[in-house]
Amino acid sequence: MEAIPCLTRTCWESSSGLGIVAQKNAVDLSRDLLNAFGTLENLDQATVTEMCQVKGIGPAKAAQIKAALEVGKRMASKPASIKIKLKSSQAFVDHFSPFLKNLKKEIVKIVLLDPKLQYIKDLTISEGSLNASIVHPREVMIPAIRESAASFALIHNHPSGDPTPSQQDFEITHRLNKTGKIVGIHMVDHIIIGGNGFFSFADEGLL
Repeated sequence: MEAIPCLTRTCWESSSGLGIVAQKNAVDLSRDLLNAFGTLENLDQATVTEMCQVKGIGPAKAAQIKAALEVGKRMASKPASIKIKLKSSQAFVDHFSPFLKNLKKEIVKIVLLDPKLQYIKDLTISEGSLNASIVHPREVMIPAIRESAASFALIHNHPSGDPTPSQQDFEITHRLNKTGKIVGIHMVDHIIIGGNGFFSFADEGLL
């Protein structure tokens, strides 16, 4: 919420019938945006054109707001510089859900971990349509080997909002888990994020 006033600052609008120009401050604009879209999540999903329907918001300002929201999501989803242990499905979701849960296309990430299940790095390995993303084992194993990872997790979103795994999700999980065992890099989980929920293959005993 605080980022919106910083970007909207002030604007000027003409009072109806009087020809008087009144200043509209950043807080007022922020309130107008949230009144128009209801929540920050709805605002995040709005297009620049839709934002411009709010009085006082032009294309340049709308683009700034979209950029600020994206930065906020990235900061929320990026683990801190200190070593963070990702020992549960909930820990993965807490870090990556802010970035993934409202996307309109499917994004597949691998998260590389050291022997203590501490975060090394994450990589986007596939960006697909609303239907599916195809993941090949080499796209996971090559960076895992290069970073000397001891284990990895796969995490992706379902743009539909339903985290229930598809048949392809099961096939990808089986293939990566099998390949990981062959090369000696353990697959700790495959997590699907959808809306406000998630599905964990590890939690369900499917790994």
